[in-house]
Amino acid sequence: MGQRKFYHVGQRMHTKTSSASWSTTTSSTHKLLGKLTYTYLGDWIKKQQEAVANEESGADDRLVKAQQLQDKLKLILEGEAPYDIFVRWKPLEQQPIGWHPDLNDPVRLNIRPFIEADVLRKRPNIKWGTDRGKNPPGSPWGEERDNDRHLTLAEKRAVREAAKQ
Repeated sequence: MGQRKFYHVGQRMHTKTSSASWSTTTSSTHKLLGKLTYTYLGDWIKKQQEAVANEESGADDRLVKAQQLQDKLKLILEGEAPYDIFVRWKPLEQQPIGWHPDLNDPVRLNIRPFIEADVLRKRPNIKWGTDRGKNPPGSPWGEERDNDRHLTLAEKRAVREAAKQ
């Protein structure tokens, strides 16, 4: 586990963890999203089902919305296109499978599945198309800097299996 360094900003004390513990942090983001999807939202859905059974006002609408949100979060956890994370500068075998964001990548890449699923309260104004400039020659995605790619889970898994052999 990485060493923690403490530093002060104003009146608050913050910790900064070395890059050695980034991997534990990224795997914990997947666990936290799973906990939100299945535990917290699952409990809310059960409460709404009970409220529907008791014929409470508005419970049926809350139940439908909660189930729709849970379905969208499940898609993000799975990571099938278009709910995947695509990082243009990483080769195919290093592309994350499912919701496993790399905290060293920009936020706009890591929140893309949530934008595609339309679960954010406000949609950020992010350009997903082609960036200016060119990728280096021999880049796995060609020379065009296209950020609007979606890779299937089958593509990612096939490359990882081939790399193991």
